[in-house]
Amino acid sequence: EAPVLWLRVKQAAERGAKIILVNPRRTKLDRMATHSLRYSYGNEAASVLAMVNTLSAKRPDLPTDDEQLQRNPELAVAARMFAEAENGVVIFGSEGMGLNESSALAQACANLLQVTGHTGKLNNGLLGVWERANDQGAWDLGFRPAADLSEDLQEKKALYIVAADPAGDDPSYLADAQGFLVVQDLFLTPTAKLADVVLPVGSWLERQGTYTSAGRHVQLFYPALPAHSGLKPDYSVTGEIGRLLEIDLETRVPGNIFERIAGSVGSYAGLTYGKLAEVKEQWPIVGRDDLYYGGTTYENSQGLGVQLPLEGTGLPLSWPEIPQSETPRLGLLAVPITRLYDLGTTILPSELLHQRIHDPYLIMNSRDAERMRIPPGSQVRVILGDKPAGLANLEINDLAPERVVLIPRSYSLPISSPDVVEIKLVR
Repeated sequence: EAPVLWLRVKQAAERGAKIILVNPRRTKLDRMATHSLRYSYGNEAASVLAMVNTLSAKRPDLPTDDEQLQRNPELAVAARMFAEAENGVVIFGSEGMGLNESSALAQACANLLQVTGHTGKLNNGLLGVWERANDQGAWDLGFRPAADLSEDLQEKKALYIVAADPAGDDPSYLADAQGFLVVQDLFLTPTAKLADVVLPVGSWLERQGTYTSAGRHVQLFYPALPAHSGLKPDYSVTGEIGRLLEIDLETRVPGNIFERIAGSVGSYAGLTYGKLAEVKEQWPIVGRDDLYYGGTTYENSQGLGVQLPLEGTGLPLSWPEIPQSETPRLGLLAVPITRLYDLGTTILPSELLHQRIHDPYLIMNSRDAERMRIPPGSQVRVILGDKPAGLANLEINDLAPERVVLIPRSYSLPISSPDVVEIKLVR
């Protein structure tokens, strides 16, 4: 899901950091975890709030179904270990969750950091496992996910969609949209095929700009290829539309755009392309005649970037409403998981990566497969809630809890949050 971040955690563990893993199923991180805590899908936020309750004099009540989490003795030990640590970082992902569940989990993690004093200082804080390279930068600039994307898209008289493919993720998103549709993208995606106007753009390889990593490190990048004749970068296309609407937007120089960001976004204040491009001597030496491999084959002469400081002195305490994703007593609950290589528009055009992409599939516990009399490797028909049926191959793996089916996001089955699922064998 995030190999670079996983390697950072692995290296920290090898240097003596204590890893507390709270997850509904076993992953590679279990091998290096000091404590591995399990919860049922739907209890993500409750499991962290149970840790908060073991440490706080104020003990807000958890839902009755989640109180057993609080009685787990290993959870209390892990919570005390985290509270007593000199530095504490919480990394949260999206395992089996949608927007509501992720929002509640993020607030629960913020509560844990606040209660234990791990906020507002170096080497402490909250990190999200973002899906894309610059999601942190988008968040810093004020972008937020829609609570109900389908409803939002249907209500608008005009839609301007940039570098996104909602119809490819889930055809129902744009099924009832009536507005004038403009799509700005690099590829002719399913969404672009529905558009009234398509604005083609150059790729990020053909322009310069900045990324902000999940660790809030701002880095400058330069063109790797000459720009294709006639194509403009995204910022230039958007700027030209703004000019026609008499809105003052920069259309030519990305450095000027970054100056505007630095002037309006507090945490970026004082940053310039010049500061991002600064370099200094790095050790171990790389890219020369030395025999020691320092992790890269070239010397960085284009800029080391800048690490953004933490904002403020603390995070607000707020007891989140805990969404419930209860496993059906008779049926199955489908939960989404994230794969690094999927059928999204970033990966799919690269034929080289096709060998890393499976056909659409889902993962089921062996007991559920035996009970339903579905042999491993079978093709099954999948119906998620009230959505159209899709086909997928069945993989048997007991990493999936009983009565829970794991379905990858962006793998042709439209799942973005937990949902009731019906599975039938294709004969």
